[in-house]
Order: sequence, then structure tokens, then C-alpha cells
Amino acid sequence: MEIVMKLEISRRQFMTGSLVAGAMMTSSGVPRMPAQAAPEGADTAPGRANLRTRPRYHRWHVDPGVDWLETNTGYASLDWSIPLSQAALVLVDVWQRHYLKDTELRGEEIIGDKLVPLLAACRDAGMKIVHAPSPPVAKVHPNWLKLVGETEMKPEYDDWPPRQFRSRSGPYQRYKRPSEPREPERQALPPHRIHPKAEPLAREPVIATGEELHRYCKQKGVLFLFFAGFNTNACILSRDYGTLKMSERGYEIILVRDCTTGMESRETQPTLSQTRGAILLLEMFGQYSVASDEVIAGLRRA
Repeated sequence: MEIVMKLEISRRQFMTGSLVAGAMMTSSGVPRMPAQAAPEGADTAPGRANLRTRPRYHRWHVDPGVDWLETNTGYASLDWSIPLSQAALVLVDVWQRHYLKDTELRGEEIIGDKLVPLLAACRDAGMKIVHAPSPPVAKVHPNWLKLVGETEMKPEYDDWPPRQFRSRSGPYQRYKRPSEPREPERQALPPHRIHPKAEPLAREPVIATGEELHRYCKQKGVLFLFFAGFNTNACILSRDYGTLKMSERGYEIILVRDCTTGMESRETQPTLSQTRGAILLLEMFGQYSVASDEVIAGLRRA
């Protein structure tokens, strides 16, 4: 069940006050206001490039006369025209390797078949591209913006929980997970670096933290963040420059769902359930997804 709805119909009215309202709040507990696509006739004026896209989300409502059952909910799509100057593609942890062979293989296929064409289309259209490859990788790259100082990058901790509890040391060591016998082998792998097929061009920024991404977006007037990269159920969700934290800051989040893959388990690998579940989590709770070919087509019309 997929329907097309105009922008002014917002499912966020349903989300506010729901059991996942925390994902829609700022750190102070104030509900975040979603970034809005430009009203028709304003930023879509002649001479101004716009990205036409149909972001998908999961619609928690059911149609009139239909039972309120999970099985009667489904996907819906919106029809947006986004000012290209307010959009950016954020590449999360697009590295040259992964220690799990099948995860690496899927990633390589996605980079070659999907991400490279998307990257080329974004560059051709003049869309902003931001590389977010993790703090260690960013800080050694010549394109690192350095909008956030080293002292600001250090997390501030309260005195509770106690430091030893957070590190599972001292009297709390018994709660720590056991050491893995092959961890030294994993640590001996070459350092991560940006994948050569996604290497930043001369003027493309590299950021290390969510605060740095926020400051860049504020400087450039960016409101809409298209995310691609790895891994869907890890860094795409949990990095401070990832989808959830940037959504909490008030940005509109669109995941390019065929330009990502998750880390699967023995049980989930045959169906990629971790990947599919992470995408659905975003679509269910305030964010969107879109296919790369839709973005490419929308950019060609820009």
C-alpha cells in the first residue's frame, strides 16, 4: 500500500507524543520542528535549482473504514521540491575495508553500482557533498574542516555513572564482555581510510563530528541531509553525525536506502533483516528514505 501525499499533510502530528517522542525531541526535551521544503512558488522560482524527490515513510495511520491493525499500515510517499542550495549528501564511514568479508563484499558492490553514480550526479548538479569518515580518519585528511577544536571533541561526563562503571573496570570489571581471542588480528588490519571511489574532491569538506557537520550546515544554509554509507544499523544510526542525532538537531533526514548495508548475523544475513529493519526504523519514526535512481533523476531535472 503506497500512496502519494502532498507536503502539507504531515505524519509528524501522529508522531508527537508517541512512545518514540524522544527521537523527535531536542536534548532539552522540546519537540523539534521539522525542516520544510520550500512552498510552491517561493524557492522554486525560475533560475533556482531544485531537487524533485518523493521521500518514503511508514504511515502509522489506516484508511477510513479499515481496522486499526499493524498489518493495515504501510508506506506513503511525499512530493517535494527541495532547493538544491539547502541540500547536502552526507557520506558516512565509506571506508576501503571491513573486517567481515560478506559485509565488505556487499559494501563494495553498493559503492561501485549505486554510490559512484549517485556521487557523480550530485557533483554534476552542484549539490553539496560532505564526507564523514569517523574522527580518526577525518583528522588526518587534508580536507578536514577543523570547525571544532580538539578540546571540544572530548565528551563531557557527569560524575554518575561512576567512571569505573562506564569503563567496566575496578569493582565493575566482572560485568565487562570477555576478550575475543581474534581481536588482535582485527586490530592489525590496515587503518581505515576513505574508499578510493569516494575520495573527496579538492573543495569537498571532511567533518569529524556532528557539531562540525552542524556548523558547516549553518554556514551554508543546509536543511536537508541525504545520508549514504555504512553500516545501516550502526554508524548511520548512532554516530553523532548520523541520522538520529542530526534529526534531533532539527534537520530533515533522507536515507538513500540502496546506498547502505548493515552488519548482519547468522540469523539475519539471508534476508538482510538488520539492514531492512534499520531503514524501516527511520521511516517509522520521523525520517525518510529514497532510492538513488530517484535522486539522480531528480537532480537531472534540477
